[in-house]
Amino acid sequence: MTHADEAVALFQQGFSCSQAVLAVFAEDFGLDRDTALRISQGFGAGIAYTDDICGAVSGAIMVIGLRYGRIKADDIAAKEKTYTVVSEFLREFEKRNGSVTCTGLLGYNLSDTEQVAEVKKRKVVMARCPAFVRDAVVIVEKLV
Repeated sequence: MTHADEAVALFQQGFSCSQAVLAVFAEDFGLDRDTALRISQGFGAGIAYTDDICGAVSGAIMVIGLRYGRIKADDIAAKEKTYTVVSEFLREFEKRNGSVTCTGLLGYNLSDTEQVAEVKKRKVVMARCPAFVRDAVVIVEKLV
């Protein structure tokens, strides 16, 4: 099973998009899956229904950080590499999907409780988000 297939399967089991993306890469970077799931939980649903960045995007950015992020304050090269790769990821994800925010992707403002109720009623997340999870994984695999 590919990372992308595994991430979609995790999402369809009920994990958030951020969790699904980070969890499939966790062990590749020495991070246990349970810790990855906990770390990434709050980033789902546009960062906890705050109408912000897509959780699949957040999860991918965390993976990029695991690969390139600095661990010493004076490692400016690692910082710049991380920022460069994150920027590349964001450009590609937006090119494929038209946005990097949940509102832009779903057409509903996830900070509005009435719109969240509508999203749940219409099952918008289960219909649209697996493709975003898959794209995030595929793009991040090319970059890391």
